[in-house]
Amino acid sequence: MDIKSIKKLTLTINTVILLLVFGLAGFFHLCGARYLVLFSFPTALVYIFGYYFITHERLDVYVRSVYIWLTLYMSVTTIGLGYKLGFHLYCLSMIPIIFYTEYMAEKLGRRKINAVVVSFLIVLAYLLSTGYAAFSGPVYEIDNSIAGIFWITNSAIVLFFLIIYSGIMLKMVGESEKRLIILAHTDRLTGLFNRHYMMSELTEATKADGDRFVAMADIDFFKRINDQYGHNAGDFVLRTISELMQQMCPDGKVSRWGGEEFLILSSGSAKEGVKLMEKIRTTIESHDFTFEGKKIPVTITAGVSDYVKGTSVDEWINEADENLYFGKRNGRNRVVLKRDTSV
Repeated sequence: MDIKSIKKLTLTINTVILLLVFGLAGFFHLCGARYLVLFSFPTALVYIFGYYFITHERLDVYVRSVYIWLTLYMSVTTIGLGYKLGFHLYCLSMIPIIFYTEYMAEKLGRRKINAVVVSFLIVLAYLLSTGYAAFSGPVYEIDNSIAGIFWITNSAIVLFFLIIYSGIMLKMVGESEKRLIILAHTDRLTGLFNRHYMMSELTEATKADGDRFVAMADIDFFKRINDQYGHNAGDFVLRTISELMQQMCPDGKVSRWGGEEFLILSSGSAKEGVKLMEKIRTTIESHDFTFEGKKIPVTITAGVSDYVKGTSVDEWINEADENLYFGKRNGRNRVVLKRDTSV
C-alpha cells in the first residue's frame, strides 16, 4: 500500500471518528453528563487538526495524537458512564492498529513508535478506568437498556475496525511476500529470471512430457565492450538484449545465467530452438545499440540442446554450454546445435 492509499484510508477513518464524536456529544447531553459534553469539544479538535496532519503527510504526528487522546477519551467516558457501555472496548482495536502503524512506518521509512510500550500504557489506562468504574461505580447512572444498546454499538464499531485493519494487514503481508519472491527470482539489473529460479524450472521441465530445449547464449567480446565503452554501456547492452529476448520468447523463460550469459528454456524441438535463436541472433546483430552517442556493435553466440529423457539437468545444460563454446571457438556470432555443425 503506497502513501496515497494510506492517506485516503486515514482521511476516511478520521471523518467517521469525527462524526462519532459529534454523535456521542449529543448522547452525553441527553444523559446530563455535562463534563463529557465539554470534553467532546477538544476531542473533535484533535480530529479536525488531523486533516491537516494527514494531508501534509505528518501521519506520525496524527497517529500519536490520536493514540493519546483516544486513550484519554476511553478512560474519561468509562469513569463517567461505567464500563457497561463498552467504551473501554476501543482498547481492543487500538492495540493491533498500533502494530499495523509501526509496520507501515517501517515500510515507508518514517519514524516508528514503540508498539509494545504504547500498548502497555493503553492496557494500563484500560485497567485503571474499568477498575475505578467497577469498584466506585460510574459518575452518571445510565438506564440499562441504553447501556445495552451502546455496548452493542461500541462492540460493533470495534469489531468493524479490527476486521478492516486485519484485512489490510493480511493484504499487505501478501503483497510483501510477492515482492520478496519476485526479488528472490529475478536479476536486479536485467529484470530476467535468475539462475536460482531457472534451476528449479529446469528440474520441473525434466519431469514434463513433450519436446523442450535450452539455449545458452553469450555476448561476444563483452569484456571489450566494457573496456572500450565503459561499464555503464555494458549494463545498457545487457538490459537491451534482455528486453529483446523477452519480446521474442513469449512462450519461454529467459534468465540471466551469469555475467553476459543467458539461458532460455522453452517447449519445442531442438530445431525449433535453433530457428528461434537464429532469429534472436540476427535481431541483436542488426539492432542499434547506441549509448551516449556511440554506436556499439553487438553479437551473440548460442548453443542449443534438446532434452533427452533420463538426462540430468547438469548434463542438459552442459551440452548447451559445450555447443556454445564450440561456436565461440569457431568464429562467434552463430547458433550451434551439434558441435560438428553450425547454423
